[in-house]
Amino acid sequence: MILATVSSKGQITLPAKARRGLGIRRHGRVSAEVRGHEMIIKPAPDLLEWKGFAGKALLLEQEQEALGDAVSDHRLGTPF
Repeated sequence: MILATVSSKGQITLPAKARRGLGIRRHGRVSAEVRGHEMIIKPAPDLLEWKGFAGKALLLEQEQEALGDAVSDHRLGTPF
């Protein structure tokens, strides 16, 4: 069993042993699900790994570049 402490802000730090066991990397995202009186914490999928799930598959580098372009356009106020 791995124990963690809840901070005054309701935050917990996942102990290194748990992160390593689940493959959760620094700045990684997790999903949490409450089942009865338990909370299940799992690594959240990286959407960039779902190449082509919403259309023609591109190389990962192309998808990352397109995502970066869309974010830049949004920040500059350029319509899509």
